[in-house]
Amino acid sequence: MNNFWFCKNTWLRAMHNTKWCLIGCSIGDFGTIAFFQYTDFSIPTLSIFILAIINGLITSIILETILLIRQKFPFYMAFKTAIGMSFISMLAMEIAMNLTDYLLTGGAILTWWVIPIALFFGFITPLPYNYWRLKKWGKSCH
Repeated sequence: MNNFWFCKNTWLRAMHNTKWCLIGCSIGDFGTIAFFQYTDFSIPTLSIFILAIINGLITSIILETILLIRQKFPFYMAFKTAIGMSFISMLAMEIAMNLTDYLLTGGAILTWWVIPIALFFGFITPLPYNYWRLKKWGKSCH
């Protein structure tokens, strides 16, 4: 039997990495949605989600860069590593969070009960890919 998918240490590391990515992505994503929800600016829902995804990617890269600098990486290497993270994983996370929001609220609307559900799907969606990438290639952002 192939034990590739049954390594507890790799799952724990993948969850840790995914957690930090989720924190970074959700800051920019939810911040963008909240901005449009609580201001008089009005643009189409799809545009809000696109901006939320872009801002989520940016804040995730910033957070990862800061975390790597705290681990004694020089700024250039920390930034390069953060930029080199898997955009597939980050995009999947962002799309899962925004799709969850849309399906539950019908728009770009943050409510107290939607946020944990969106975070759950944002975490669980890229986790198998992050595990696979870490197990197969030994690549992670931390």
